[in-house]
Amino acid sequence: MTQPAPQKSVCVYCGSRPGDDPAFTREAEALGAGLAAAGMRLVYGAGDVGLMGSVARAAQTAGGTTFGVIPQLLVDWEVGKTDLTTYVVTETMHERKKVMFMNCDAVVVLPGGAGSLDELFEALTWRQLGLHEKPIFIVNTDGYWTPFMQLLAHVVARGFADASLLGFVREVPDAAATLTALKAHFG
Repeated sequence: MTQPAPQKSVCVYCGSRPGDDPAFTREAEALGAGLAAAGMRLVYGAGDVGLMGSVARAAQTAGGTTFGVIPQLLVDWEVGKTDLTTYVVTETMHERKKVMFMNCDAVVVLPGGAGSLDELFEALTWRQLGLHEKPIFIVNTDGYWTPFMQLLAHVVARGFADASLLGFVREVPDAAATLTALKAHFG
């Protein structure tokens, strides 16, 4: 008797605020619902606010599995979403990032602020160092991440990284394209 393939997990980095464009929330909701519909587990920062809350609520509403990781420091600030399938409280931000990353098969980055950039750069740096081969998808909703993609090209052009750096992230326009890319990657 063959065992079913293990559930794929997708770590979503995104803002604890909704941002200034309703499209950000719509895409977060579409991604959460789409992950659930595809049978993929959402791994994220366990917040119940901003895009984090939106992606998690959408995944839950669609019947998805959720895995949230939040440091004790942020439990009160972000109102941790405790009704997740799995809810982990860590001691530090660094531990949070490690637990999230170690429990995923792919990374998706929605719009966000300094925390999302920190998470993204760590995953990108680890990829550059050959510590993992997980795909990293940048959801460029309404051009939000265009300056970031330009910055990466600038870093390469100015000789501070090999051109291979640009191949470690894949820019996608929206949640639908992200889900298509994830399904193709996982086969």
